[in-house]
Amino acid sequence: MSAKPNDSIKYLTATKIGLIKKKYCRFKKHGIKYIDYKDPEYLLRFINEQGKLYPRRLTGNSLKYQRKIAQAVKRARHIAILPYVADLLK
Repeated sequence: MSAKPNDSIKYLTATKIGLIKKKYCRFKKHGIKYIDYKDPEYLLRFINEQGKLYPRRLTGNSLKYQRKIAQAVKRARHIAILPYVADLLK
């Protein structure tokens, strides 16, 4: 049997070749100056299931705001709003 070039590979959804989504710092875009350490729901966006911080390359934050997030998470952990180590936090 000879396979036609169009019938050899089929995908359920269209492939996203060449479509790279531009990362941006959400704090610069929305003009957020202060990151509140007393808001655990917001800080959970930057923490994985084990309680570790997501790196900048995944979140798209700038260095300035990544440091502020790290400081806010440390403060929240210190006053027991967030756990230091968690198993399936989310």
